[in-house]
Amino acid sequence: MLFSELLSRVGDTPSTLEITPDWMQGRATFGGLGAALAYESMRRQVSEDLPVRCLQIAFIGPIDDQPLTVESKVLRQGKSVAQVLGSITQAGQTKLMVQGAFGKARESAIAVAGAPMRFEQDPGTIEPMPYIEGIIPAFTQHFDFRYCTAMPFMGSDATRMRGFVRFKEEPQHTLAHLLALVDAWPPTTLPMLKRPAPASSLTWTVEFVHPLTALRQGEYTQYEAEIVDSHQGYGHTRAKIWNEAGELLAISQQTVTHFA
Repeated sequence: MLFSELLSRVGDTPSTLEITPDWMQGRATFGGLGAALAYESMRRQVSEDLPVRCLQIAFIGPIDDQPLTVESKVLRQGKSVAQVLGSITQAGQTKLMVQGAFGKARESAIAVAGAPMRFEQDPGTIEPMPYIEGIIPAFTQHFDFRYCTAMPFMGSDATRMRGFVRFKEEPQHTLAHLLALVDAWPPTTLPMLKRPAPASSLTWTVEFVHPLTALRQGEYTQYEAEIVDSHQGYGHTRAKIWNEAGELLAISQQTVTHFA
């Protein structure tokens, strides 16, 4: 099922839906999809002149293949900013929480653009990461990954991950699609491991740069992430995401857990 088809199932709060097996990540649903579903519900609570500025996401428990409920509510509505809370529950248990800040544009004397980035590589010259059923997460079959650096479990010494990614097939690209593209990448710590090991996101903060340039159909995003610190099974990573033209789209920070 296409990503946009799942998003279209989110209506008035609360909404109940099921995730198809092709969007699973081991025993859990792809985290970027869960965050996007919550965001879709949240954005319905505010007016269109209040674009999302920041989402703070807590992955509380694995979202499995059972029916889930998406809910959202406005915590506070000010003149320029609204704080909105979204959640996903299953069988009465909270599995994901998202707090979002939505804010109107305002005039300002400060205008500093994010530094543009153009990777030296051309995605067309890089072999795509193959989808191998049963070996890599099912949800990755929906994405076209082009790694510029080592892939997971290659025993790399590098503390940075860089590459291109896009949806293989999508009729449109909304901010929810961008959210999924950011989270499609594995934890930045995994290429350093020499053999497969479980890993997952614990918390995730993503900030969107406005005015946001819409992605064209078939356009790659450029992704670069670095490990800020990693000890005792917890890694702290930061990332930036640009479009093919090198315009900054989002800034991401995660706390990831790995069991190796």
